Amino acid sequence: MCVPPWPRLSGRMSSGASFRENNTNPSKPPLIRGGLKASPLTRGGVEIQGGLVFPMGAQMSLSESASSFIFGKKHHEFTFTADDFKRISSMMYQRAGVCLPPKKAEMVYGRLSRRLRVLGLNSFSAYLDLLINRDGAEWGPFIGALTTHLTSFFREEHHFPILAEQAGEKAASGRVKLWSCAASTGEEAYSMAIAMAEQFGTLYPPVDILATDVDPAVLETARLGVYSIESIESLSERIVRRYFLQGGGINKDFVKVRSKLQQMVTFGQLNLMAPTWALKDRYDAIFCRNVMIYFDRPTQKRVLQHCRRYLAPDGLFFAGHSENLSHVADLFDPCGKTVYRPHQHQPACPPEPAYGGECYA
Repeated sequence: MCVPPWPRLSGRMSSGASFRENNTNPSKPPLIRGGLKASPLTRGGVEIQGGLVFPMGAQMSLSESASSFIFGKKHHEFTFTADDFKRISSMMYQRAGVCLPPKKAEMVYGRLSRRLRVLGLNSFSAYLDLLINRDGAEWGPFIGALTTHLTSFFREEHHFPILAEQAGEKAASGRVKLWSCAASTGEEAYSMAIAMAEQFGTLYPPVDILATDVDPAVLETARLGVYSIESIESLSERIVRRYFLQGGGINKDFVKVRSKLQQMVTFGQLNLMAPTWALKDRYDAIFCRNVMIYFDRPTQKRVLQHCRRYLAPDGLFFAGHSENLSHVADLFDPCGKTVYRPHQHQPACPPEPAYGGECYA
């Protein structure tokens, strides 16, 4: 989904960028068209090659990619060599834990070419030198260009009734704390917020949601909370009326998340590859969905150990539809379709002390 930049003047929407209130309907039919069915709950290493860091056992020979991408083609707009690709692959693994096999060379060229145009550079070598030596601010766009931000409202909808049930039970003992740790442009976090408002029947439920991502650019989109009308087509009319504002004028094809719903969510930047995470709470539920598929096994283990540390002893961990945590059975026990609880025979680790820097919760 393409979310357009939204004009802002001194923190306000520009003239013409208006949103109108819709009458809310207190009735409570399904969140998703066709119904949202409740789902029952059953109760590393790296190696160095030529000074670059790669996943353990990775084969970084680029000969196999020649059939789909030929380095140094004369008709390429920018000079892009096999060594450039190796450097990029190493940087992405070190910074974001993402493995880029040789078959991704064409994708890397296409996505980073946009950055070279913006910066007025004529080769990938010059771009990588700038990235390392002169411009720390470019790391965000670099990582953002090479990571996937596929998301939607109520994606994998079977998780949300489980989340609502969990929150309802936990609220008896205090505020409920939830975490979306790969929030992208915000649809997942706002879906969680809508599910909480529905569960408690109010836009002020006893719930705090933390939403983090490695890419600061997508977080800006998430904070703004403006989406195309097409992105909410799967939602019921009642949900759209209750939780979104319709754009007016030049923004008639867009909607904005209501401010009361936005207040439930705190967005912040966090790199899951960081050795320590600046968090100070344990969470009653963690959404870490469709993240592990981009990591190798050692990286998965390390990230999941951190997640386990910040999950409440009776909390729930939600994974993506293609992810399986059987290789970390010492950390998590399955209790539903891609839903897990902390392994019962492992004592809970105390949260790490937050290091100097951002602390989101």
